[in-house]
Amino acid sequence: MRLPPTWFRRAVLAPAVVVLTVLLLLTCPLWLLAAAVVSPLIPGRWRPLRVLWMVLLYLLLESAALAALFVLWVASGFGRNLRTPAFQRTHYDLVQTVLRVLYNEAVRVLGVSVVVEGPEPSGFEGRPLVVFSRHAGPGDSFLIAHALLSWYDREPRIVLKDTLQWDPAIDVLLGRLPNRFIRPEPGRGGDLVEAQIRDLATGLDDNDAFVIFPEGGNFTEQRRARAIARLRERGLLGEAEKAERMRHVLAPRPGGVVAALTAAEDADVVWVAHSGLEHVVSVLDLWRALPVDTPITMRWWRVPRDEVPEDRASRIEWLYEWWGRIDDWIGEQVGEDAR
Repeated sequence: MRLPPTWFRRAVLAPAVVVLTVLLLLTCPLWLLAAAVVSPLIPGRWRPLRVLWMVLLYLLLESAALAALFVLWVASGFGRNLRTPAFQRTHYDLVQTVLRVLYNEAVRVLGVSVVVEGPEPSGFEGRPLVVFSRHAGPGDSFLIAHALLSWYDREPRIVLKDTLQWDPAIDVLLGRLPNRFIRPEPGRGGDLVEAQIRDLATGLDDNDAFVIFPEGGNFTEQRRARAIARLRERGLLGEAEKAERMRHVLAPRPGGVVAALTAAEDADVVWVAHSGLEHVVSVLDLWRALPVDTPITMRWWRVPRDEVPEDRASRIEWLYEWWGRIDDWIGEQVGEDAR
């Protein structure tokens, strides 16, 4: 589904969210009563009440963020100074606050817990970073952004799917920061996407982190099969065989990875894997999984820049080696033997 034009998203979708929030607040006692009545009848330890609170919280944060963004737009001279360092930092602070509240409430209300393995935050200081992360399960991009902002004191630049622009606060807030919303179109537009990635990964400073998800989408068995089939159709038999050996990740798309490494020539590389929500694919799966009793484990690896291969072919091979390592790590977490 294609996005509506910007004027519609600003003039219709954003006010609609605020109106919905007000209506939900006005009728909140009725919703709470209904959720309390049905909760004992539904497995999951008061699941409807937990979900209702998180939906209400999200709408409240969404409306508050939209109000704050309007104030910042006015204060910046009706948008003239939004790209200055001071206003950029203020917008990052707003992102950090929203994500921190959501994360803390997800821990408290939904039972989410995250275990982080790898270098201490101090081990990431002093260099720009290019972050390549696995993409699986709901909300992992939010978790990565929260970790970088709150735990590693970084200002992330993220490549995101344009479908997230249906959310008005995400659309406006992240649109004002150095991020890119792209529409994945297999077989088309690859050069344009790589150009956008190069542009976004250029000029990173010591507290920046460029984030990309090389798989291009959340893992499912169907997408895994399609990714392998595309490699075979293109005659990339070696890559297809490597992808077949990887059971928990999609075949990575090297174009964006190579573009990022080329543009961010001084950045160290961070690889991120996570495990704990592999069984959650659809909204129904998420509903069934709440509250989340299984910890989410995140594993971070940092590679100094001087260990990054220089030419394109070597970088693609290196990418597949690391993706195989991430696949093995996930297999260990879910109790399977490594390849």
